[in-house]
Amino acid sequence: MHCTVRVYLHNDHFSQEYADEHNNGQESELNRRFEWEDELEIKQAVVRVEEFVEDEVVLQGTMPDGAPFHETVPNMRRFILFDEEGTPVAQIACSECLFDTFEEIVEGDNMEVRVYLKDREPLSNPVPGIYIAARDYPKTLIFE
Repeated sequence: MHCTVRVYLHNDHFSQEYADEHNNGQESELNRRFEWEDELEIKQAVVRVEEFVEDEVVLQGTMPDGAPFHETVPNMRRFILFDEEGTPVAQIACSECLFDTFEEIVEGDNMEVRVYLKDREPLSNPVPGIYIAARDYPKTLIFE
C-alpha cells in the first residue's frame, strides 16, 4: 500500500472565529491553521502503523571533528510503519510535549499518516520525520 506521511505544526494564533467571519470558515494568508507541513513519501509498501508512547529515539552519526556519536532521546512518541512481512520500513517521532494528535487514513491502496504537533515550544528537525523539542534535544549535539 502506498503511504504518505504528513506532519503539521499547529499555529496557536489561528482563529476559527476570524475564519468564520471573514473567509467562509477557511484559513487565509493572514490566519493560517498550520505554521508548516512536512510531507514524506514512503517508498516501501506500508500495511500497518504502531504507536509507541513515552518511548525513545536514538540519534547517531559523526561529529564535526569526525568522532562518532550515539545519543538516546527520551520522552518521544514514535510511529513505526511496517510492511506486509512485519518489517519496519520507516519511523516518525516527536517529543511527547509536542504531540497533539495522530490519524491514519486508508483509501483503497493509499494510506496517509497524519501527525499534528503543538506550537508551544521551539523544536528541531535533525532528520526527516524526527521532531525534538528544544528542552529534549541532547546537549552534547548543540554547537555554538
